[in-house]
Amino acid sequence: MSASVTSAVSASQQTSSGSKTSALSIPASAPAGLLTITQPPQTSIAFFKIAPSQPVTFAWNFSYVLSTPAHLTVSAICENGNTYPIGPTDGIIPGSATSVIWDPYAWDQNNPNSPLPQATYTLEIFDNRGPGSARAPGLLQPNNALRFALYTPQSYTPIGSGWQCTGCNSAANTVHPAFFCVCLSIFVMFVSGLAILRNSAR
Repeated sequence: MSASVTSAVSASQQTSSGSKTSALSIPASAPAGLLTITQPPQTSIAFFKIAPSQPVTFAWNFSYVLSTPAHLTVSAICENGNTYPIGPTDGIIPGSATSVIWDPYAWDQNNPNSPLPQATYTLEIFDNRGPGSARAPGLLQPNNALRFALYTPQSYTPIGSGWQCTGCNSAANTVHPAFFCVCLSIFVMFVSGLAILRNSAR
């Protein structure tokens, strides 16, 4: 059992050139490493603007990680199935990092053929073993617990430049059914009262 654990840890210590560093001895009874998102809060879906000077910060902390990953990969998985790297380095950051800053607007400017949709995304973070790595003592488990949304704010148009309230115009041109019923009831009551007065006069 301990041999398989040591082998897994050795794999996590591989460098980008493929060479291995010394293996760590991790007890087989050690829990798997965890990553917990601290920013933004996970109590609800956070909404972020795709706009200039609106960077997004994702932060986290580690628990039970006994072997520091060679690197982390941070991605935003859109509900349409597309995956976008997060951060200034194509989503690859140091294994000891506890935060990353992402500029969605800069991504759109640099990638006009694949802009970020206004949609809901899942934040995915995993180590150099890959997104589907098996649970192992002391090694980081992949995390995809955070969901967030991106939106593009509408530009401001002054009234003098031709802005019109579409909802206001439609409301002004539409008679509410309740108002029509009240008017009809009053008309019926008036006609009925007039008929009664004529009958009384005879």
